[in-house]
Amino acid sequence: MAKQPQPISPLKNFFAGGFGGVCLVFVGHPLDTIKVRLQTQPKPQPGQTPLYSGTFDCFRKTLVGEGVRGLYRGMAAPIIGVTPMYAVCFFGFGLGKRLQQRKPDDVLTYPQLFAAGMLSGVFTTVIMAPGERIKCLLQIQAATGETKYSGSLDCAKQLYREAGIRGVYKGTVLTLMRDVPASGMYFMTYEWLKNILTPEGKSVSDLSVPRILFAGGLAGIFNWVVAIPPDVLKSRFQTAPDGKYPNGFRDVLRELIREEGVASLYKGFTAVMIRAFPANAACFLGFEVAMKFLNWIAPRV
Repeated sequence: MAKQPQPISPLKNFFAGGFGGVCLVFVGHPLDTIKVRLQTQPKPQPGQTPLYSGTFDCFRKTLVGEGVRGLYRGMAAPIIGVTPMYAVCFFGFGLGKRLQQRKPDDVLTYPQLFAAGMLSGVFTTVIMAPGERIKCLLQIQAATGETKYSGSLDCAKQLYREAGIRGVYKGTVLTLMRDVPASGMYFMTYEWLKNILTPEGKSVSDLSVPRILFAGGLAGIFNWVVAIPPDVLKSRFQTAPDGKYPNGFRDVLRELIREEGVASLYKGFTAVMIRAFPANAACFLGFEVAMKFLNWIAPRV
């Protein structure tokens, strides 16, 4: 295993992660919109065709009906939340790594990197859950033809007015179920690929841009292979009318399996995978560029 750059700085991870998250949203949000619309489209009645036949049909109809702005529907919520969310995510990963080190120069094993990644998933849920709730509601409202929310802030206000803080944080358990194991896979895969791609005798901090993009993009794909089933359940649960699923994700799971089969847990798979590589490649490249800048201006922090 190639030697990891030392020492680990959770503070630098915080700022560099925030910049990486902004890069991710700008690159990946259009396909995230497609993913949510595919996951939440209603089951067609007998003899009727589904609203969207697949990823490319959804993309075409959105672009024709709403223009490019339709692909970026609901982006304000993730942009507002993504900087602190990814800052906290990378901070949690850096902290998780540091907590497992006995000495500053200890090189962590892959199970330890996985554990550090899972800690980052716990850290981000406080920000992620309400942001995801608002984003999903705004993404599907254009497809239904109803305009209940004028924007992210209006959506948050209405949710709080109708059900209090519980309404804003609806789907938190499912967000945890998605992000904790997926984040472990995400960071472990990225570190593993960086080590593999590092030439003998070189440092991982000297990786070229194409290799960083490849490692980050592939890490995003591995992340979503783990995350898609709970993400489908989360999207359904967060956009359902109040009271539809009294037993939470168990009711959502039973309904999906009963009506649409196991394959329904991978709705939006194509959109997710097309988005995962470029979005996460941009995220990790942004993180690495920001980290190099921070190391340059504050080498001892």
